Amino acid sequence: MGIVNVTPDSFSDGGDFLSAEAAIARGRQLLAEGADLIDVGGESTRPGAARVPVQEELRRVLPVVAELVAAGAAVSIDTTRAEVAKAAVAAGADLVNDVSGGLADPAMLDVVAELGVGYVAMHWRGHSDVMQQLTHYDDVLRDVAAELAQRRDTALAAGIAPDRLVLDPGLGFAKTPDANWTLLAGLDELAALGQPLLIGASRKRFLGDLLDGREPRQRDDASVALTALCAERGVWGVRTHTVRPHADAVAVVARLAEERRGGVQ
Repeated sequence: MGIVNVTPDSFSDGGDFLSAEAAIARGRQLLAEGADLIDVGGESTRPGAARVPVQEELRRVLPVVAELVAAGAAVSIDTTRAEVAKAAVAAGADLVNDVSGGLADPAMLDVVAELGVGYVAMHWRGHSDVMQQLTHYDDVLRDVAAELAQRRDTALAAGIAPDRLVLDPGLGFAKTPDANWTLLAGLDELAALGQPLLIGASRKRFLGDLLDGREPRQRDDASVALTALCAERGVWGVRTHTVRPHADAVAVVARLAEERRGGVQ
């Protein structure tokens, strides 16, 4: 899942693709590099980010979604708002990537069920301006799994089809650096929830902490390493700022898996 942030303030590439033209060009590039999905978002969710008006979010994302769909891309819309999700699906998006798991907008789950598209429900405890105050867990793996199970059950009860529901543990969202590593080490427990997993680790702060404070764009090699490890563990997808090196890493893992099954015939 290649990231296209149509925002001025995302933590890694804020402002790089704020114009529709730049965002469309970026999406086309990621598609050419092997992205299976292009994730278009118009509101930053970095720690401390302020919300944008819904009309501004719509203005940012709809032309980009429509043009990338026309270019042959499968597009997901990164939003917590049902109104934006509905408009983006009308423009051709196939999947709604909701970092709030339906908690930010009570209409979201019903709208997604009615639209019949895919849905990513992320573990979430609050908006960006407060989430770093919500990092206490008695047992982070057990607690995140339990809270994700609640989102799973609520989404299914709303009518979202089980084969269209993906779960995301929300690395960096109301999580300390150590908590992120615990969740990555516990992917099997999260997979036991019975739904495919999306992992969004690309360039995140916990990687910078590991690498002596490197800036976001200097965390790409570590991000690729995590993609390879996630692929080895059977994760459904990874959300990344770059695509080609991640696709290469997945290809290597897939080839080794073929060899373990008896080699290519």
